[in-house]
Amino acid sequence: MADSKLYDILGVSKNASESEIKRSYHKLAKEFHPDKNPAAGDRFKEISYAYEVLSDPKKRQTYDKYGLKGLQEGGQGGAFPADDLLGHFFGDIFGMGGGSRGRGRARGEDTIHPLKVSLEDMYMGKTAKLQLSKNVICGSCKGIGGKPGSVVSCRDCHGQGIKVSYQQIAPNMTRQFQSRCSTCQGKGETISDKDKCPKCKGKKILNEIKILEVHVEKGMRDNQKIYFRGEGDQYPDVEPGDVIIVLQQKPHEVFQCTGLNDLIMKRDITLTEALCGFEFVVKHLDGRDLLIRHSAGEIIKPGDLKGIQGEGMPLYKNPFEKGNLYIKFNIIFPENNFATEEQLKQIESILPPRPAFVMPTGEDVEEVNMMEYTASERERRREEAYASDDEEHMHSGPGMQCAHQ
Repeated sequence: MADSKLYDILGVSKNASESEIKRSYHKLAKEFHPDKNPAAGDRFKEISYAYEVLSDPKKRQTYDKYGLKGLQEGGQGGAFPADDLLGHFFGDIFGMGGGSRGRGRARGEDTIHPLKVSLEDMYMGKTAKLQLSKNVICGSCKGIGGKPGSVVSCRDCHGQGIKVSYQQIAPNMTRQFQSRCSTCQGKGETISDKDKCPKCKGKKILNEIKILEVHVEKGMRDNQKIYFRGEGDQYPDVEPGDVIIVLQQKPHEVFQCTGLNDLIMKRDITLTEALCGFEFVVKHLDGRDLLIRHSAGEIIKPGDLKGIQGEGMPLYKNPFEKGNLYIKFNIIFPENNFATEEQLKQIESILPPRPAFVMPTGEDVEEVNMMEYTASERERRREEAYASDDEEHMHSGPGMQCAHQ
């Protein structure tokens, strides 16, 4: 049967005429208006909502046939418990939380958890076990919190979870305040201590440890997400969110990822190796030793980039296809005075000749000396220039300008 709660609020029968409903509403609205009775704000909202439904023929017909739930769902049938009336009213009409039952199950928040993995793990793949602490619905009381029928809507806040109070700040003007209901602690419902579930103590949920097996597939990248659908915290009447694992790659000593699925590494070689060739071994991410050779006479210049095809990262979901491995070379030059004058002449005889030099003539020719110029020296010179500039402005005085001739 459909409920008659709205008729009871207005103090009329279910057979009341439109004029009777209207007359009763005006009488009650005048009595409980917040301007005259600031403490009756909740009561005034009940009266206004009841009149809104019963004064509309279509809404009243739906309500008479299906109750408030049918009114909410557009006449699909089903009774709506009277105790939940105000929770539904405040939750859906004014957008407030509390003990109301929405138009569908609300969805819980996702749980995001970072997982640090090495570049080797993303190259070869790995299964990691992750221990998470999560809330689950109490199995003893099935998420009720106590014995069946022991949980009731809070009478102080009418299942809303918050209380609304009014303060008159001027004639015909009031200010509305909202605060969490102290009786139910904002839950919108109460349960006596003797009826509470002994396992969850009336909280409806318990905390448990969950072990997740995280499969890091070959070719996954830094910040890639792995989803565990519906594994988030559980709450009554709430759809659990997801657990989202975010991969965080640890820095690697040799390799860095670049582009879609390429690897890059830096390698220092001597000037001799750059001119005369070299060979060295690189330990790859899967443990293989890659022998790298470069022929003599094929000169490597500073900053050169050389590639090895098919030795990069595997492609995600297609691990048999791989990117390339690139090596960026840095040339280490010998220290000063590394060779005698005779040896230098021998080296010069092998290298391409120096460009011809023509000494300029005239009185304006001046020979200067070069020196080492470091970053600290550059900063010192800049500070000296600023100090000189400030001193010049100080001595010039206000209003003085350069004269133009």
